[in-house]
Amino acid sequence: MDNSNHITVLFDGVCNLCNGTVQFVIKRDRAAIFRFASLQSDYAQALLRRVNLPTDQLYSVIVIEDGVAYQKSDAALRIARHLSGVWHWLYILRVVPKFIRDGLYNFIATNRYRFFGKQDHCMIPTPELKARFVD
Repeated sequence: MDNSNHITVLFDGVCNLCNGTVQFVIKRDRAAIFRFASLQSDYAQALLRRVNLPTDQLYSVIVIEDGVAYQKSDAALRIARHLSGVWHWLYILRVVPKFIRDGLYNFIATNRYRFFGKQDHCMIPTPELKARFVD
């Protein structure tokens, strides 16, 4: 699949919060520009190496847009920027200092399994959504 015109979102495939967020994004991505891959997948691991990021840290959503990797709150805001409805207005939060945004992000990421639970296996997309996932 050619992903050159798409934005790739790498997420923790066993995290309930992350999987819920992917479903949320898919419903609000009218232009279908996002492609998704579990951080645990071979595809994501190769992509992480290509953008010089560690392959063993599964705590952050990573967005690859135009060859640039965004992590933590920067990644979340890049996603929001492209969503339909009022959600794209969240991108204005980039004016909040990064240490504050990432502090909140890190708190949620550190406690995501405790707050939201986790699955035994990575999410398997439905046949209708299969084209939105890369592997």
